[in-house]
Order: sequence, then C-alpha cells, then structure tokens
Amino acid sequence: MTFNEFALANEPAIRLAAFFGIFALMATWETAVPRRARLHTRRVRWTANLGLVVLNSVLLRLVFPLAAVGFASFAAERGWGLLNNLALPEWAALILAVVALDFAIYLQHVMFHAVPALWRLHRVHHADPDFDVTTGARFHPIEIVLSMLIKFSVIAVLGAPAAAVLVFEVLLNATAMFNHANLKLPAAVDAMLRRLLVTPDMHRVHHSTEVAEANSNFGFNLTWWDRLFGTYRAAARLPQERMAIGVQGLTGDPRCVSLPGLLALPFTGSGADYAIGHDAKVNHEVR
Repeated sequence: MTFNEFALANEPAIRLAAFFGIFALMATWETAVPRRARLHTRRVRWTANLGLVVLNSVLLRLVFPLAAVGFASFAAERGWGLLNNLALPEWAALILAVVALDFAIYLQHVMFHAVPALWRLHRVHHADPDFDVTTGARFHPIEIVLSMLIKFSVIAVLGAPAAAVLVFEVLLNATAMFNHANLKLPAAVDAMLRRLLVTPDMHRVHHSTEVAEANSNFGFNLTWWDRLFGTYRAAARLPQERMAIGVQGLTGDPRCVSLPGLLALPFTGSGADYAIGHDAKVNHEVR
C-alpha cells in the first residue's frame, strides 16, 4: 500500500485520533503549568469555542464530502498540479507539498488580516479574551468554508499528494493546539523550539490587542515565513502575563464568550479594527 492509499483509507481515524489525543495532552499540560491566569472559566469559554468546532465539522462534511485528502486524490487522478506532473519520489513530493501548504496558510492568514471583510470573519478567532488550546480551533463557519476553498485551490495548483495533505492537516491541527495553549515553557526550550516551530509565547503576541503586535507572527506551524518576510516579533511590549489579549473595542464584550454572539460577530461593528493598515493614531493611543 502506498502512502496515498493509506491516507485515503485511514484519513478520518487518523485525524480524530490525533485531534483528541493532542487536545487531551495540551489541556492537561496547560492546567499543570499555566502561563496566564484565566479571565473566564473553561465551562463558559469552552461551550462557545467547542460549539464552533462541532458546528464547523458538520458543515465541512456537508459542503465538502470529499474533504481535502479526497480532493487531492481527485486532482491526482486528473493530473492536475505541478507535483502530479513531476517524476519525484513520494517522500520528496510529500515534503515539498507540506512546506508549500504551510506557506499558503501563512499567506492566507496575512490576507485575512489585511482585507476588512475577511478580518470581520477572522476577528472571531482573535476576540477570545483568554488564550488556550480551544482558541486554536475557534473560527467562524464562513471563514472555515473560505479556508477550505483556498486549500482546494492550492492543492489543485500544487498537485499535493493525498498523503501530504493528511500529514499537513494533522501537523497544522497539532501545532495550532500547541501554540495556542496556555503553556509556560522554560525560556531555553522556547528559544530552541521557535527556530523551527511557532511556540505559545510567540503566537500569543499575535493575539495582543496592540495593532503592531497583532500584525506579526502570522505562522501557525513553521516560523520560517515570519522571519523571511519581516513579520516576526520576538516579544510583546508587556510581559506575557500582563499583555492584553483580544480585539480593541471587544474586550469585556459578552458576545466573545457565547456561541450565538460569535456567529453574529462578523456582522456587527464597523470592521475598522483590522490589524494591517489600521489607523496609526489608534495604535499610538493604545501605546
């Protein structure tokens, strides 16, 4: 059995096992050594955040029955994409595809901050007043659908093998839960890990209410892209324990910790609080 055949045959089981296993590990770890004090109880926030996870999972299965792995196989059968037309070893195509998909996610993340209409959707993720393992999966359903359409387009152009798509999605989910976890890593461990991977302290800066800090550290998995394109920020202005998390104008808003409020959030407000291109005067006042 080839890597691609294995991925197609076992995709749901692998994804579910990875999600629940890593979620349990991160939830336990952040309970044992938390980085920050919680503003809200897990019961309140997790009801909303995990409610979005369930809703998004059902929606994706209804709208995209093939899922990304199935679409990669569909594209391969038709010879779509660069890698499907190159005679590369399976392992080489897998590595190239995983790295390219990670770069695409970085670019997508920047775009969702730069375009006001997309930021309206993405601020559901940023409006979480706390920062823990569930924040990594807290996205509005419309953003999830748009993200899947973008992913399908990248897979079709790239010709990513089904196995590479499965590896990428498992890695992305795992690292998103890790770098959103409320973990306190030793400074030396954090410094070593962030040479390659996005760490919780690094990504938490991206969730700051300060515009310049929110406009940095866009990576979810590899740190290369932030370093290469000048969006890397080593630390926030304030210490991790005291920096404000969330979105300006929404801190303390009860909508940010309720499922109905999160679903309605993109359709309220001016949408002028997006990070890239935000009024410099606002940024100055915050400082």
